[in-house]
Amino acid sequence: MNLRSIAYTLKQGLQGVWRNRMMSLASIGSVTSTLIILGIILILVLNVNNLSVMLKQEFDEIEIFLSEDATDEEKTKLEKDLRDVKGISDVKYKSKEEALKSMKDQWKDNSYLLEDLEENPFPDSFILRINDLDNSDKIVNSIKDMEGIEDIKYYRDIIERTVTIANIVRTGGIIIIAILILISIFIISNTIKITVAARKKEINIMKYVGATNGFIRGPFIVEGVLLGILGSIVSIALIGYGYKYLFDIASQRLYVFATVYMIPYYQILNDIVIMFVAIGVGIGVIGSVISLRRFLNV
Repeated sequence: MNLRSIAYTLKQGLQGVWRNRMMSLASIGSVTSTLIILGIILILVLNVNNLSVMLKQEFDEIEIFLSEDATDEEKTKLEKDLRDVKGISDVKYKSKEEALKSMKDQWKDNSYLLEDLEENPFPDSFILRINDLDNSDKIVNSIKDMEGIEDIKYYRDIIERTVTIANIVRTGGIIIIAILILISIFIISNTIKITVAARKKEINIMKYVGATNGFIRGPFIVEGVLLGILGSIVSIALIGYGYKYLFDIASQRLYVFATVYMIPYYQILNDIVIMFVAIGVGIGVIGSVISLRRFLNV
């Protein structure tokens, strides 16, 4: 295809978008809506997956709080007994002073709230690193009656619930997106169909004088691609700005949660730009091809 043919194809595609601008706006709106919902679901899934991975890495442990009156001898014996339990890979002692300092470090600017405490409210504890999170219930049952233990905290239920939510969001999202993509393809196909009908006579003349099928298809494919790209650009801007706004709010009000568990917006934006443009173009091309196949037979 020479430069003149390329220029003609692009020009006709642009004119098709402008000529049927109301239907074009409907097509762009449909693609935008589809991609925005896709973006919301994608952000939810990525963040929930990230949260579950971080929880597994950070909380593949059991924390045992010791009785206030536990003696040093009892603590030493308890540590030895814990190290002998199958499934526990490491045992680390954490004093109440270390626990208070850790909380102050997490609270950062709000750590002053802990300065005027009359006494340290945190107990001494042992932190147990376990080999397999699935064995946490079995380990807890085997150690809960050991002398010197006041309470036991572990996070298996939280992690399992998080993974379940991620799976539900992912499955539901795939179904919703599939439906919306089909709707977008249908609307773009109808938009192209209007252009085809308006140029039916011109197309018949072009075929009569020997124009190739590729030359005839070109402007309609370009029109579909333009509609898909415009829809993707709008959705990228809305999703990018919206997630950045939420991330900034979370960073200000929930600093630890945002910086540790949320994926930074600039990392997600890179994936969204590539994915949205590819899907937008794909929807446009498929919609155009379906329309041409049905109404032109070229």
